[in-house]
Amino acid sequence: MRYLFYFGHPAHFHLFRHTVAALKAEGHTVDLFCKTKDLLEDLLQASGWAYTNVLPQGKGAGRLAMATDLLARNGRMLRHCLRHRPDLMAGTSPEVAQIGRLLGIPSLVLNEDDVDIVPLFAKAAYPFCTAVVAPEQTDLGRWAGKGLTYPGYQKLAYLHPNRFTPERSRVEHLFAGRAQYFVLRFVSLTAHHDVGIGGFTPAVARRVVDLLEPHGAVWISAEGDLGGDLQRYRLALDPLDIHHALHFATLFAGDSQSMTVESAMLGTPSVRFSDFAGRISVLEELEHTYGLTVGIPASEPGRLAETLQRLLARDDLRAAYAARRDTMLADKIDLSAFLIWLMSTFPDSLRTVRADPATASHFRTPHRVAA
Repeated sequence: MRYLFYFGHPAHFHLFRHTVAALKAEGHTVDLFCKTKDLLEDLLQASGWAYTNVLPQGKGAGRLAMATDLLARNGRMLRHCLRHRPDLMAGTSPEVAQIGRLLGIPSLVLNEDDVDIVPLFAKAAYPFCTAVVAPEQTDLGRWAGKGLTYPGYQKLAYLHPNRFTPERSRVEHLFAGRAQYFVLRFVSLTAHHDVGIGGFTPAVARRVVDLLEPHGAVWISAEGDLGGDLQRYRLALDPLDIHHALHFATLFAGDSQSMTVESAMLGTPSVRFSDFAGRISVLEELEHTYGLTVGIPASEPGRLAETLQRLLARDDLRAAYAARRDTMLADKIDLSAFLIWLMSTFPDSLRTVRADPATASHFRTPHRVAA
């Protein structure tokens, strides 16, 4: 078979990389597409896989630019699909759904955000795709009938311990001679679904650094210029090592939903400071069912400081979160195993899941306890 994958974000490379590798190993043809976004191309280049960038200039600002960018990406992918018709398309963006519908090619759209968090994406993708592959707690709204749901999280496709083994040697320098270190992540909040959403400000960032620094080294991953003296805390790291850095961090704090979930998958205590707090089903489950993260609205910086101080005061912090993570993993599947089966046996797999929606739960597997 011939498959087409589209990556719109570095996390999407990680989401699909085990599936892509497995399909290639089985002798299938796999076409990879991406757009310019953060370190996405660095990850693709490091993988050694051939790929096509359909938006090398990066996204523009505003809804008009978003529409024209989508048209440009669709046009480039359409030309490829007319020449090299894939049997199945998969991605996390509307392109695969729209082109799939136009050409009669089955498409799988993966997402873990509720429809009210990404309403434009849902309207642009869900009506046209064959199925939406999503965690079972995700609210798909009026497109729930298209859902192929599973007990798990997207980021377990690459952070389930069956897929990821942390290596301290790759991040030893982050300790900087200290007993522990902390990772902060600040994002630009410029996506269409970020309108009206607040997160870290320079003043709050400075306060958090001052609070954490007496306890260990502090590293900041950020989109754009940090400004002022915060620049000296910028995390310099091979992009392939970021998950090793998160695993060995004593604590993570930031306004990135993606990196917050990644920290939870690794059992690293995490605090997200964002107006998305209380709104995203995946993170709400991780917070209230498993106790792996804490969400604080951007209007409550005092509560942020109090929460960090409370966590720092615990002698059993990492052990407690490791136990909570094991509880979570016992309930969830190795998503890559499910995706490899779903795609390599498609369309028979689609009929199987439609007949038995609990099929994905069969991919719960024993996992290796990470160091």
